[in-house]
Amino acid sequence: MKNLLLLILGILIGAFISYFYFSKSDTDVTITTPKGLITPEQAMTLDKAYNPRYKLISDSIVTRKGGDNRSSWYGLEQMRNYLNYAENQAKDLGYTMDGVRIYLGAHPNQNGQAGYTTMFLIPTGNIPKAAASMFSLNMQEEGGDIPDADGLDMGSQGYPPSANYPQ
Repeated sequence: MKNLLLLILGILIGAFISYFYFSKSDTDVTITTPKGLITPEQAMTLDKAYNPRYKLISDSIVTRKGGDNRSSWYGLEQMRNYLNYAENQAKDLGYTMDGVRIYLGAHPNQNGQAGYTTMFLIPTGNIPKAAASMFSLNMQEEGGDIPDADGLDMGSQGYPPSANYPQ
Protein backbone atom coordinates (compact mmCIF):
# COMPACT_ATOMS: atom_id res chain seq x y z
CA MET A 1 0.00 0.00 0.00
CA LYS A 2 2.84 2.34 0.92
CA ASN A 3 4.55 1.69 -2.43
CA LEU A 4 1.30 2.36 -4.30
CA LEU A 5 0.90 5.73 -2.57
CA LEU A 6 4.51 6.66 -3.40
CA LEU A 7 3.93 5.66 -7.04
CA ILE A 8 0.77 7.79 -7.27
CA LEU A 9 2.51 10.71 -5.56
CA GLY A 10 5.46 10.39 -7.97
CA ILE A 11 3.15 10.38 -10.99
CA LEU A 12 1.30 13.47 -9.71
CA ILE A 13 4.55 15.36 -9.06
CA GLY A 14 5.90 14.33 -12.47
CA ALA A 15 2.71 15.44 -14.20
CA PHE A 16 2.78 18.77 -12.34
CA ILE A 17 6.42 19.45 -13.29
CA SER A 18 5.81 18.33 -16.89
CA TYR A 19 2.84 20.65 -17.19
CA PHE A 20 4.88 23.70 -16.20
CA TYR A 21 7.92 22.66 -18.23
CA PHE A 22 6.07 21.94 -21.47
CA SER A 23 3.45 24.68 -21.15
CA LYS A 24 6.09 27.41 -21.55
CA SER A 25 5.60 28.94 -24.98
CA ASP A 26 8.19 30.64 -27.16
CA THR A 27 6.34 33.90 -26.61
CA ASP A 28 7.31 33.96 -22.91
CA VAL A 29 10.35 36.13 -23.64
CA THR A 30 11.41 38.83 -21.26
CA ILE A 31 11.84 42.11 -23.11
CA THR A 32 14.49 44.38 -21.66
CA THR A 33 15.02 47.95 -22.76
CA PRO A 34 18.38 48.18 -24.51
CA LYS A 35 20.95 50.75 -23.45
CA GLY A 36 21.21 53.68 -25.86
CA LEU A 37 17.63 53.86 -27.16
CA ILE A 38 16.78 57.14 -28.84
CA THR A 39 13.44 58.69 -29.71
CA PRO A 40 12.39 59.47 -33.29
CA GLU A 41 13.00 63.14 -32.50
CA GLN A 42 16.55 62.39 -31.39
CA ALA A 43 17.07 60.35 -34.57
CA MET A 44 15.94 63.34 -36.66
CA THR A 45 18.36 65.59 -34.76
CA LEU A 46 21.24 63.21 -35.48
CA ASP A 47 20.20 62.91 -39.11
CA LYS A 48 20.01 66.70 -39.57
CA ALA A 49 23.38 67.17 -37.84
CA TYR A 50 24.90 64.85 -40.47
CA ASN A 51 23.57 66.97 -43.38
CA PRO A 52 26.65 69.27 -43.68
CA ARG A 53 29.01 66.28 -43.76
CA TYR A 54 26.82 64.50 -46.26
CA LYS A 55 26.68 67.59 -48.49
CA LEU A 56 30.47 67.93 -48.37
CA ILE A 57 30.92 64.30 -49.42
CA SER A 58 28.22 64.36 -52.08
CA ASP A 59 29.32 67.70 -53.58
CA SER A 60 33.00 66.75 -53.76
CA ILE A 61 33.19 62.97 -54.19
CA VAL A 62 29.92 61.20 -55.07
CA THR A 63 28.35 63.38 -57.74
CA ARG A 64 25.94 60.90 -59.29
CA LYS A 65 22.19 61.38 -59.58
CA GLY A 66 20.49 60.48 -56.31
CA GLY A 67 23.59 61.34 -54.27
CA ASP A 68 25.56 59.10 -51.96
CA ASN A 69 24.18 56.48 -49.63
CA ARG A 70 22.97 57.65 -46.20
CA SER A 71 21.69 54.39 -44.78
CA SER A 72 21.93 50.61 -44.97
CA TRP A 73 19.02 48.25 -44.39
CA TYR A 74 19.39 44.65 -43.22
CA GLY A 75 16.47 42.25 -42.85
CA LEU A 76 15.76 40.61 -39.48
CA GLU A 77 16.51 37.12 -40.77
CA GLN A 78 19.79 38.30 -42.32
CA MET A 79 20.81 39.96 -39.02
CA ARG A 80 19.86 36.94 -36.89
CA ASN A 81 21.67 34.59 -39.28
CA TYR A 82 24.74 36.82 -39.25
CA LEU A 83 24.81 37.10 -35.45
CA ASN A 84 24.53 33.30 -35.10
CA TYR A 85 27.20 32.79 -37.77
CA ALA A 86 29.55 35.38 -36.22
CA GLU A 87 29.12 33.96 -32.72
CA ASN A 88 29.94 30.46 -33.98
CA GLN A 89 32.93 31.71 -35.96
CA ALA A 90 34.19 33.68 -32.93
CA LYS A 91 34.00 30.52 -30.82
CA ASP A 92 35.96 28.60 -33.49
CA LEU A 93 38.60 31.36 -33.42
CA GLY A 94 38.86 31.09 -29.62
CA TYR A 95 36.86 34.22 -28.74
CA THR A 96 33.69 34.96 -26.82
CA MET A 97 31.67 37.36 -28.98
CA ASP A 98 30.25 40.27 -27.02
CA GLY A 99 28.94 42.61 -29.66
CA VAL A 100 29.16 44.09 -33.12
CA ARG A 101 30.96 47.25 -34.25
CA ILE A 102 29.45 49.19 -37.17
CA TYR A 103 31.92 50.89 -39.50
CA LEU A 104 31.39 53.43 -42.27
CA GLY A 105 33.09 52.45 -45.50
CA ALA A 106 32.87 53.03 -49.23
CA HIS A 107 32.70 50.62 -52.13
CA PRO A 108 35.54 50.99 -54.65
CA ASN A 109 35.16 53.35 -57.61
CA GLN A 110 33.73 51.74 -60.74
CA ASN A 111 33.49 53.08 -64.29
CA GLY A 112 34.80 56.47 -63.20
CA GLN A 113 32.14 56.90 -60.49
CA ALA A 114 32.79 56.94 -56.77
CA GLY A 115 31.44 53.94 -54.89
CA TYR A 116 28.53 54.36 -52.52
CA THR A 117 29.08 54.81 -48.80
CA THR A 118 28.23 51.66 -46.88
CA MET A 119 27.96 50.52 -43.28
CA PHE A 120 29.45 47.16 -42.41
CA LEU A 121 29.42 45.07 -39.24
CA ILE A 122 32.39 43.38 -37.57
CA PRO A 123 32.03 41.07 -34.55
CA THR A 124 33.82 42.03 -31.34
CA GLY A 125 34.87 39.89 -28.42
CA ASN A 126 37.51 38.70 -26.01
CA ILE A 127 39.63 35.62 -25.57
CA PRO A 128 38.21 33.91 -22.46
CA LYS A 129 40.42 34.18 -19.36
CA ALA A 130 41.73 30.98 -17.82
CA ALA A 131 39.56 29.63 -15.04
CA ALA A 132 42.54 29.91 -12.66
CA SER A 133 42.95 33.62 -13.32
CA MET A 134 41.91 35.61 -10.26
CA PHE A 135 42.35 39.13 -11.56
CA SER A 136 41.59 40.71 -14.90
CA LEU A 137 43.68 43.71 -15.87
CA ASN A 138 41.44 44.39 -18.84
CA MET A 139 39.16 47.28 -17.86
CA GLN A 140 37.61 47.61 -21.33
CA GLU A 141 33.82 47.22 -21.20
CA GLU A 142 33.56 45.67 -24.64
CA GLY A 143 35.95 43.54 -26.63
CA GLY A 144 37.94 44.55 -29.64
CA ASP A 145 37.36 43.51 -33.21
CA ILE A 146 37.88 39.78 -33.69
CA PRO A 147 40.76 39.26 -36.13
CA ASP A 148 39.98 36.95 -39.05
CA ALA A 149 36.20 37.09 -38.37
CA ASP A 150 33.87 37.72 -41.31
CA GLY A 151 31.95 40.99 -41.40
CA LEU A 152 28.54 41.77 -42.89
CA ASP A 153 27.98 44.26 -45.72
CA MET A 154 25.64 44.59 -48.66
CA GLY A 155 22.63 45.97 -46.86
CA SER A 156 20.06 47.64 -49.09
CA GLN A 157 20.50 51.37 -49.63
CA GLY A 158 17.88 54.00 -49.11
CA TYR A 159 15.51 55.02 -51.87
CA PRO A 160 16.79 57.25 -53.19
CA PRO A 161 20.23 56.61 -51.67
CA SER A 162 20.33 60.19 -50.34
CA ALA A 163 16.99 59.91 -48.49
CA ASN A 164 16.95 61.37 -44.97
CA TYR A 165 15.39 59.84 -41.87
CA PRO A 166 12.63 58.74 -41.79
CA GLN A 167 12.24 56.87 -45.07
